[in-house]
This record gives sequence, C-alpha cells and structure tokens, in this order.
Amino acid sequence: MNIFPRVSRRRFLKQTGLTLAAAGSAPLISAPFVSKALADTKTLTIVQWSHFVPAYDEWFDEFAKDWGAKNNISVTVDHIPVANVAARAAAEASAGSGHDLFGWNGAGGAHLYRKFLVDMTSLVESVEKKYGKATTIGRQIAFNPDDKTWSAFPDYYINFPVMYRKSLWDGIGMKPDSWDDIRVGGAKLKAKGNPVGISLGHSNDPETTWRGLMWSFGAFEQDETGKKVTLNSKETIEAVKFVAALYKEAMTTDVLSWTDASNNQYIDSGVSSLIINPISAYRTAQQLNKKVAADIFVALPPKGPMRRLMDGAPNSYGIWKFSKNQGTAIEFLKYYADHWVDAFKASLGYNMPIFSNLVPKPMPILSHDPTSTPHDKLALLQNSDEWTAATGYPGPSWPATDEIYNSFIITDMMAKTATGAISAEDSVKWAQQQCEAIFEKWLQKS
Repeated sequence: MNIFPRVSRRRFLKQTGLTLAAAGSAPLISAPFVSKALADTKTLTIVQWSHFVPAYDEWFDEFAKDWGAKNNISVTVDHIPVANVAARAAAEASAGSGHDLFGWNGAGGAHLYRKFLVDMTSLVESVEKKYGKATTIGRQIAFNPDDKTWSAFPDYYINFPVMYRKSLWDGIGMKPDSWDDIRVGGAKLKAKGNPVGISLGHSNDPETTWRGLMWSFGAFEQDETGKKVTLNSKETIEAVKFVAALYKEAMTTDVLSWTDASNNQYIDSGVSSLIINPISAYRTAQQLNKKVAADIFVALPPKGPMRRLMDGAPNSYGIWKFSKNQGTAIEFLKYYADHWVDAFKASLGYNMPIFSNLVPKPMPILSHDPTSTPHDKLALLQNSDEWTAATGYPGPSWPATDEIYNSFIITDMMAKTATGAISAEDSVKWAQQQCEAIFEKWLQKS
C-alpha cells in the first residue's frame, strides 16, 4: 500500500515545469524511504519500480543484500508502483534528498534530471570495454550527444511484441501481422466476445504502443535533429483516424481508463484476443491460467504502411548529486553489470540487454524456454533491438520528448478522436501546439 498521496505526472509537470530550479526549496512531497542508519555506518539506498515479473524483484533484493553483506554496507531497496516513478523523481530532486540510486522506467529520467545527476561516463565506458558498445536504444536512454557524456547507467529496455491467443486467430483464419490485420481480425473476434485490448489511458504502455503505430505510418513527433515538432502531417492524421477505427471496431470503452496492468489482466483472464505488451503478461498467465498461457503466442510488432517498428520502455539508474554515497553506488553498479546475465535470467527474459555482447545469442530462456510449448515460442524476442526504438525517434531522446511522453500528449491525441470529441485534424493540431510549447521551453534552456 502506498501511504503517500498519488500525484500524477501531469500535475508535477504543471507544478514544476520540470525546470526543478527550486531544488533547495521545500519539497513538493516529503521524500520517503530515506535510510535512518547511523552516520558512521556505510549505507546504500535504492528505489525502483515494482517489476511486473515478481521473481526479478526477489532476485534483485537478495542480490543487493548479499553484496552489501560482503562489503559491510547496509543496502535498502524500495519498490514503488511504476506509475509513481516520475512523481517520486520530481519529489526527490526538488527536495534535494532521497535515495542514492534512482531506477527509472519509461521516459523522463536521465535527460530531464541531467543537471541533478552524477556523470556516469567512466562507468559506462568501462562496461562497454567488457561487454561491447551500448546499442542505439541504449544511447537514446542516457547518452548526451552534445558533450558525449552519460547521465545515467542504461540498464535495460523493455520490448513490446504482439501477444495473441493463437486458437482465436486460427479460428478466423488470420494472423495479426499488420495493424490492418488487427483491426479487421479484431472486429471479428470482438463480435465473438474476444476484443483487442490496447490502452488509451494515462500510463506507460499506450505511450509506447501508439508511438510505434505512428512510426509505422510514417508519422513522428520530431525530426532527426530534435529541433522541430513534426506531428502536424497527413501521416499523423491517418494514424489517428486508424486508431479511432481500431477502437470503435475492435475494442471496448474500458481501455480509456486502463493502467499498465489492465491489458495483462485482460488477456490472462481469457477474454482478450490480443494485446501489445512485454512478456510479463505471459509469465503471469503461466502462474494463474495455464490453459490460457499455452494459447498465448508472441509475434513481431504490427506492420504499418511504411515500416514495422515499436517504441521500447527504457530503464536506467541515476545517482543524485546530493547522494552522500556516490562511490558506493558506482561500485554496486559495477558489480551488478558483471552479474547482469543473472538479472536477465531472473526477469525470465523480460529485461533486454543494452550492451551488445552482454547476453550472447542464443540467449538463455528466450532461445529455449522449457516452461513454454513449443520451447522456442519466445525466440523472436532475441532480435527485438532490430524492431525497437526509443521515444524521440528518428531524433534523439531529450528533455522535450521526455516531457511530451510524461504529459500523455500522444495518447490523448489518439483518444480525443477515438471517442469522437474532435476530428483527427483538430486533434493533431492540438497535439502539435502542445509539443511546440514544450520544445520552445527546452530549446530556450539549451
């Protein structure tokens, strides 16, 4: 149970403008979970999201505790709901106090809080020497192209494949290979009581999924330079019109208020015919509903008129400059990187590697999963870096794109037309204006 009031990302953006200039002023929220250990005791405090594969949190907590015991360091790991991560970061930065090591999930970490974070360049370069260069998506997560530094340690990314009920799609003689397949096949399956489930609510999943759909239609929120908003285009309008049709024909109104857990629950219950989600939904089904799990298969992200591409959720660790245990945090991350394959296994193939040679192929679990039938059911996920990009594509991820992500502008643009509130043209114009205001603010700061 979260004893602190729920503060939305949007509310924090409005209150702080994400300038966080008042880092030394009174905090917007009192910073919780701060270790009360004696000053002469070595400590390390970590906060990160409550993983959707619980076995990973169990492994990480034990791993951190064991490392601390070996080094006479008291390690505290706190887990918070993923929806609270952005607000928690804003509170700690504003207060100038909190955890030593902050774990981000989704956009809004390393770039937005760059001036508050310890430079991680030496750490990342040392890991690259051991395990290969950081991939393109890894560089988008935490790399600063202007001065070639790293604001955070790029931990992993989360891929978003199609997850579908094979028997249901076989029953209509279709495969969900393209977005249009999902619309047409989804309408048929909705009529049979098995709708498609893709959120149009305020959470991480729709911010990744609808960006992927936009990209597949040839629509982008910015250009390659990251200096210009490019949403107001015929391609974006067509993408918005498509989402409206998909919503009306293949989904139900429930998706308008979904959290990140809702689509998992929808397919695990046996109702939904298809979601777009990491494999956590499948792993949960294996525990709760083995019959449904056996029928859940993964497929590549849907192909659009222009390409096949999906947004991925970045995960990184930052060390606050106000931390009194910066060196300890760095040493922990070095040790963690050397045991990252164990972390990958503990996540059951959910956490995807950033460094090119960190988990050589064939990857454990994904190439051969003894809990799945067939055993190679998840094998296509090994190459997900080939069809995954980060928020900001085809340009860089930077504070403006992170703020747009945290403001749910892309999802709201889709939802406004899907629900019939305004036309696709007007919705795109609205989103363009919202994004331009954010760009103008951040370009003035650069």
